[in-house]
Amino acid sequence: MAELILASGSRTRQTLLSQAGVPFAVDVPRVDEDAVKAAMRAEGAPPGDVAEALAELKATRVSPKHVGALVVGCDQMLACEGTWYDKPTDRAAARDQLLALRGRTHELISCAVVVRDGERLWHHVDRARLTMRPFTEAFLDEYLDRAGDAVSQSVGAYQLEGLGAQLFARVQGDYFTILGMPLLPLLDFVRNHGVVTP
Repeated sequence: MAELILASGSRTRQTLLSQAGVPFAVDVPRVDEDAVKAAMRAEGAPPGDVAEALAELKATRVSPKHVGALVVGCDQMLACEGTWYDKPTDRAAARDQLLALRGRTHELISCAVVVRDGERLWHHVDRARLTMRPFTEAFLDEYLDRAGDAVSQSVGAYQLEGLGAQLFARVQGDYFTILGMPLLPLLDFVRNHGVVTP
């Protein structure tokens, strides 16, 4: 079977692959995501292009260490009415971010890129639209208390698969894309390349 390397430190992405029964190893790349985002923002790049560029950069950084292996890089961007949001650094930043998103619809763009021996073989970009309900500040403070450090682990300061579900009025799009990986298209690709049984 072909070897699959996940170029990501994301526990969520690791869990998605594990639960789907995909054999893989993890090699976390060193990438200055803030610098890439700043440069691409200055060039006027759309968020989908940024997610794709970062996913490919992660995979290509790791690929030389794993000759012949399929290396998967992933990235996700959150955009709301022209503003990009990153993972909040602390509770105060999470509160500000959630207040900015409250009652509005934002987009999550997730991308996966597969590289082998430095060459890009495949990529997939998917989008989901999420509408936050107009929750009260009392609810928000209770949510932040209950969610704890988890609010700084995801862009948007929420995990839809947990307590974060209470923030939303409507969700449109693929569940796995929302979690940060277009899993079903990726599974199709790895089946066709000998990582799992077709």
